[in-house]
Amino acid sequence: MASLRLGSVRSLVLVGAHPDDIEIGAGGLLLALGAVNPGLRVHYLLLTGTPNRQAEARAAAAAFLPDAQLDFDLHQLPDGRVPAHWEQAKRAIDAAAAATSPDLVLAPGADDAHQDHRTLAELVPTSFRRASVLHYEIPKWDGDLGRRNIYLPLTDEQARRKVELLHTSYPSQKDRDWWDDEVFLGLARLRGMECRSRYAEAFRCEKAVIEI
Repeated sequence: MASLRLGSVRSLVLVGAHPDDIEIGAGGLLLALGAVNPGLRVHYLLLTGTPNRQAEARAAAAAFLPDAQLDFDLHQLPDGRVPAHWEQAKRAIDAAAAATSPDLVLAPGADDAHQDHRTLAELVPTSFRRASVLHYEIPKWDGDLGRRNIYLPLTDEQARRKVELLHTSYPSQKDRDWWDDEVFLGLARLRGMECRSRYAEAFRCEKAVIEI
């Protein structure tokens, strides 16, 4: 099993199709990275979102990574129509890759049922060829959760802090029937069981290099 040392991550690119994707999928990892590297350089790329939703995303990034050097690249492609705007999405991903030299990239997974997420999952590895890429998961009504091969154990405090920050950062989502503590902590508990931890986040890594 390959391992990723969080303390070695100095530069991070976060890629999301929609505001809240990144924090739902990897909020625990963001908290852990911020704790071990307060000077982290972060490029935060979103493809969709109204101005109000993008303001929530900015607030979320600042809350999850309070001591990081944050750089935002926010776009307003139509929600649910990213595949039809493939050229614009490709340009945004390529521009982020050209402007950064990240140690780690976080992006949606290729097995995600949402078409916007899948488009990003396919584009990211073709642009970020030198960085490690972890594909996060987002629970949804489609029932698309699958097998993962990378786990980040979370303490009780980290798991509950993630959920707390999701609520405070994204008040526009509070009335959605799936947006609650049981969904977020339930998935974290399941992934924790899979790696012998109380809570965890899980990712897929499609390609890794072994260094001796």
